[in-house]
Amino acid sequence: MRDLIERLNGLPGIGIRSAERLAFHILKSDPAEAVALAGAIRAVKDSVRHCKVCFNLSDDDVCGICRDGRRDRSLICVVEQPKDLIALEQTGMYRGLFHVLMGRLSPLDGVGPEDLTVSHLVGRVRASQEAGAGDGRVRIEEILLGLNPTLEGDGTALYLAEELACFGVKVTRLARGVPTGSSLEFANKAVLADAIAGRQVMG
Repeated sequence: MRDLIERLNGLPGIGIRSAERLAFHILKSDPAEAVALAGAIRAVKDSVRHCKVCFNLSDDDVCGICRDGRRDRSLICVVEQPKDLIALEQTGMYRGLFHVLMGRLSPLDGVGPEDLTVSHLVGRVRASQEAGAGDGRVRIEEILLGLNPTLEGDGTALYLAEELACFGVKVTRLARGVPTGSSLEFANKAVLADAIAGRQVMG
C-alpha cells in the first residue's frame, strides 16, 4: 500500500491525501476493476506513441488527423501539447492540420528550441515549399499559432514567427480578448488590453 500511495502521489496534481484515497479505493474495488485499470495503463504505454508527422498522440505511426484527406493541408495549427489539440478539435470549427511542439520555450527552465519539435515544423514548411504540381503535396499557406497566452507562449510565438518569416507563409495567432458570456468588470487588465488591440469592425 505504501508503494502504491507513493506512486500515485508522484502523479501531477495528486497530493498525499488524494493518493491515499485513490489507493484505498483501488484496494476496496472489485478485483476485475483494478486489473482493468492496470491493463489500461499498460496498454497506453505499449500502444500509444507520437505521430511521426505532427507529434499528436496516436496508436499508429501517423495519426488519424494527418491521414484524413478531408483536412485543409494548406493550414497548420501549432499547439504546445496534445491536450491543446484535443480542445481545439472539440470545437468542430478547425479543419486544418496540427503540429504539436511538445512544450514551449522557457529559458529559465532550460527549455530551448532544440528541446521542442521546432525543427520538424520548419522541415514540414520547407518540404511544402518544394511541392510540385503533380506530386500530390500541398503547399502550406498559413501557420496558425494556437499557443497559450502566457509570457512563455508569447515568446515561443515570436520565435516561431521569426523562424518561418523566410518561407513567405502567413503566420497568425488565435484571437484573444473578452470571453463570450462574461462581464467586463470581471476581466483582468491583460484580457481587456488584448480585446482592445484585437477589436473588430462591426457589420
